Amino acid sequence: MKTWYSCKVKHAVTTEDGGLKQITDTFLVDGVSFTDAEKRIYEISERDIRGEFMIINIAKTNIAEVINYEDSENWFKCKVAYVTVDEEAQKEKKINNYFLVGADNAKIAYDRIEDNLSSMMVPVEIPSIALTTFIDVFPFNEEELNQKVPENFVPVNDIENSDVENAIESEQEEELQD
Repeated sequence: MKTWYSCKVKHAVTTEDGGLKQITDTFLVDGVSFTDAEKRIYEISERDIRGEFMIINIAKTNIAEVINYEDSENWFKCKVAYVTVDEEAQKEKKINNYFLVGADNAKIAYDRIEDNLSSMMVPVEIPSIALTTFIDVFPFNEEELNQKVPENFVPVNDIENSDVENAIESEQEEELQD
């Protein structure tokens, strides 16, 4: 399951009359931790923002899934509810999930979320749809994993047990000699 972080970035933009104005943009970043989200939003901001910027807030969100459509610039947060049965207590339990959907308006967001969830076996309800302030969404990118690894690093899968044992033995011998 992905963890999404809301990241607020404060920076200056040039107004129509040539002056500078401080604005705060909100982005959604997929990350494994707060540190990872901060690293990613710094890299994104360095690439996309001219001049100085400051990360002023990073917060974990309750968004379960992002449904991206390239034809829209607005992001809507949709609350999706469904009912399950607790086997032990024999009671119905209402589950809420939040989806972020790219759409131009709330009706299109509703249609897209309904279409996306049409394959679910349980009936779902969409009690609320709200426009968010997210400027852009940055999901995890597989290419980030393929960054150059330093030469002295060896993947764990490439190390055989005998190599590890030999390394430990040689370290112990060095310690005894010192």
